[in-house]
Amino acid sequence: MSEEIEEIEGEGIDLEELAKRYETRGFFSRMCSMFAGLGKPKSSREYKLARIEMQRLMAPLIAIVSVFMLVGSLIVFTMVSENKAKTLEITVAKVEQDEVVPEEMPDEEPPDDPPEPPPMEDVEIMVDTPTPGPVSPMSPVAPPTTQQVSVKPAAQDTVAIINSPVKMKSMVGSRTPGSIGMMTRGGAGYGDEHTEATVLKVLWWLKGKQEPDGSWGGGSSRLANTSLAVLTYLAHGEYPGAPSPYRKDFGVVVEKALNWIIAQLYTGKDGKVHMRGSDEHEYAFLIATYALNEAYGMTKNPNCKTVAIQTMERIIQGQSATGGWDYNINPDSTRDDLSFAGWALQALKAGKMAGLHPKGLDECIAKAIKCLQTRSFYKDHFTYCAASRYHPGLTGTGCLAMQLLGYGDKPEVKTALNYMREWKPSFKSEEMGVNPKDCSSPQYYSYYVTQCKFQAGMRKNAAKADQVAWEKWNAEMKRLYIPAIKNVPAKVKDHTGKEHNQGYFENSDKWSSRPVMDTCLVALQLMVYYRYLPTTQAKAGEVADVEAGAAATESNDVDVTVDI
Repeated sequence: MSEEIEEIEGEGIDLEELAKRYETRGFFSRMCSMFAGLGKPKSSREYKLARIEMQRLMAPLIAIVSVFMLVGSLIVFTMVSENKAKTLEITVAKVEQDEVVPEEMPDEEPPDDPPEPPPMEDVEIMVDTPTPGPVSPMSPVAPPTTQQVSVKPAAQDTVAIINSPVKMKSMVGSRTPGSIGMMTRGGAGYGDEHTEATVLKVLWWLKGKQEPDGSWGGGSSRLANTSLAVLTYLAHGEYPGAPSPYRKDFGVVVEKALNWIIAQLYTGKDGKVHMRGSDEHEYAFLIATYALNEAYGMTKNPNCKTVAIQTMERIIQGQSATGGWDYNINPDSTRDDLSFAGWALQALKAGKMAGLHPKGLDECIAKAIKCLQTRSFYKDHFTYCAASRYHPGLTGTGCLAMQLLGYGDKPEVKTALNYMREWKPSFKSEEMGVNPKDCSSPQYYSYYVTQCKFQAGMRKNAAKADQVAWEKWNAEMKRLYIPAIKNVPAKVKDHTGKEHNQGYFENSDKWSSRPVMDTCLVALQLMVYYRYLPTTQAKAGEVADVEAGAAATESNDVDVTVDI
């Protein structure tokens, strides 16, 4: 027996079983698997998957039974007829579904790790640009004087070639089968071999840290850690069956993690769906929904869809009357926590991008836009809660939410971008440019700021000031993150036995005990150049005429007095 098979079997992974999960099975094969699962204990994973399968097979089962009942009725009617007996010849054609055989990927060795980055010199970055003045809704933004800068993906595909229900046009980093992201504009000031080497260290580190059950511990929430790790792999184009040189390693990691997340769903005594392993406020419930929606959009795994629909429905039903969200997805609270809403909106946008449309989704997003504009925005920045005016560090959260929903040209976004113009990515609260007392988690804030600066600076007809702000932020980000990774002396072996470098990041703030979360947040920033999570696309899947939708829900809104 080969060393490869011995290693994989030693990890308890059955390659044939993994392959069966992603092959297209016939109706009767699925029926047999369902009945077999229903015979298992109710607490087992097999029983839960069988219940999900039973829901999906109900419609085709009814259709088949109806056909046979109709045929039987015709036969009986003919037999009892007083007319001369006639022979009714019925031919039942068996329609066989074409078996979908995945394209055989040639065996290949994972590429060598990119070269180690050279020592980063501590140099001051000077950008020659005029200081932007106050932004006014009536002042048009001048078009850039230079040629538009756009992301140039490589040729290798990372996204499954599927007939997506969403057609994405004119957006930053198109997700029509793109590149593994080894480089986008290497050497031209954006992603390069050094940022990619850092990302790969993180992916191998996460592989080495994954628990046997598919989850990641550490920090306050196992569910949040696992969901963020899945998002990190998906952003790099890694999933089961992906056309990636790392598919036999990272694809297995993602498969195990998704199975673990799906198994955490349960219905509580309150009649609502919940997920085990969450934190005390259920932030992780939102992040898990985000991960499941992105996974379904990229893999079309039906198990992800079944769970994601249920969790999306709870998020929609948990929206406050004023359009925001609060801890524990409590619809009775009008606190409108922007940090909580940020994950809720990323999750809902991802679901919409994946073609999932639970009842009330568009109306929910319309109310959220109105809340962002009227309750979360204060003077020149977005705030933590509607009832208070502190924590402007979350300005990036509100700014990105409006950009991703198609409202990047609104005055609130332009003003917020100007407010964050001189901020810098940081692991330390006092170095980000935000008042330290309002910056308790700089990496959490940087995760949002990186994306909204990229969206503003790299979009079509970007303002010159936004282009410069993104380039300056990106230079600071690379100078900070690449040398800051904590290299682990031990190496991680892939399925062939080849060893790979690994590393992680950690914050210096009060949340420094969550290395998995911080590591994923940094890696997601370093993949902003080519991330294939559909949520990150600026113009894709936006709600049609959101302002009209908001007006349609006006009669259901409550009167709110905003003290400005």
